[in-house]
Amino acid sequence: MDIYTVSELTSAIKKILESKFLYIAVQGEVTNLREQSSGHIYFTLKDKDAQISTVLFKGAARFIASLPKEGDQIIIRGELTVYPPRGGYQIIARELEKVGIGELLKKLHELKTKLESLGWFDPKIKKKIPKLPKTIGVVTSPTGAVIQDILQILSRRFSGFHLILNPVRVQGAEAAKEIALAIKQFNTFQLADVLIVGRGGGSLEDLWPFNEEIVADAIRQSAIPIISAVGHETDFTIADFVADLRAPTPSAAAELVMIAKEEQLQSLSKAKTRLRQIASSLVKNSRLRLETIVRQPLFSTPYFFTGNLVQQIDEVKEDLSQMMERVLQERKLKLFGLIKKKEALKPSSQIFMNKQAIGKWRKIIFLQMEQIVKQKKERLQAISSHLSALNPKNLLAKGYAILFRENKNSAILSANEVNIGERLFVQLQDGQLTVAVNQKEYHG
Repeated sequence: MDIYTVSELTSAIKKILESKFLYIAVQGEVTNLREQSSGHIYFTLKDKDAQISTVLFKGAARFIASLPKEGDQIIIRGELTVYPPRGGYQIIARELEKVGIGELLKKLHELKTKLESLGWFDPKIKKKIPKLPKTIGVVTSPTGAVIQDILQILSRRFSGFHLILNPVRVQGAEAAKEIALAIKQFNTFQLADVLIVGRGGGSLEDLWPFNEEIVADAIRQSAIPIISAVGHETDFTIADFVADLRAPTPSAAAELVMIAKEEQLQSLSKAKTRLRQIASSLVKNSRLRLETIVRQPLFSTPYFFTGNLVQQIDEVKEDLSQMMERVLQERKLKLFGLIKKKEALKPSSQIFMNKQAIGKWRKIIFLQMEQIVKQKKERLQAISSHLSALNPKNLLAKGYAILFRENKNSAILSANEVNIGERLFVQLQDGQLTVAVNQKEYHG
């Protein structure tokens, strides 16, 4: 019998094992997980009858999306090796995947395809989220951070809200049934105006209850609008696709479900300003209409008779002013042309002749202007005399009088309009007289 040293025996076993199992795949449960400051991860892979030490070095761990944690069922691929200082064998892991993830993803894809073909994701059937719900229902865990985040954000955005929590488990085998039942209870008893259904982030297995068809069906049949808030912004579940609105996080759902009080106050302030402007415009237009009615022409105002003549006078003045301006402009242009011509010619004789011509034109211009002004003044005087002749007060000053009936304001123009014994008013220059008719005479 050969006698080996410990090192020799360990070395011999190492050669046999490592040459026999060059690259292997092993499935088991993670236990005794230890992550070193160096970045290397040590754990034990076990099943119900045995266990084996495993090491995941830092270099390989960098390429693994989801690192193992205590209790995970995983499949590792790597080499079997013997660690001489402890005299034990171990697996050096090169690749790692969680057991069941592939099946879950396949199941998720199949359910998503099925529900999409049934029209459960159609935007046309989604209900509108109310802007100011009186009661907010929440379906989530009572012990997690989700409900605390929702309460904090709602308290900050709009105090005095009413919230009802229907507590459920959000992971595990019974979670999906509890979530679906909570949604149905809210609808059965009409407890809320809008529902927030969700939980915090986690792995695919943690979020799986929100990928169950029973939860999707409860959301679809809900008469109450539902906001789905499951996981983090990058997490998507079947509940997100079926819900009326998907929020990236539970905190975002609280932001979406209630408009901030400041925004409401600003909106009300703008509406108040618009109403004031409309009311002010209506009052202004009504005042203008009233003033128009009040300003109806009366016989007591002199402009009722003379308005047209005054307007004609203004037009004559304007025509005269425009004519004078036009004549002056024409003469100025001619004068300017002569001056330019004089400057171009330069001889002193031409300058002298031009000066004489300019003086002559100046006299002609002023004579014409005097003649025009005289004609306009004469016309203006004629119009003024005509106006003065039409003024009733001038007739009264010459001894004339105007007769009116006692109970009427119309003037009497004929003796046929008066009866014997009738009382009349006589309008004189400085007052009125009341007279009685004793006799009537007619003049042919």
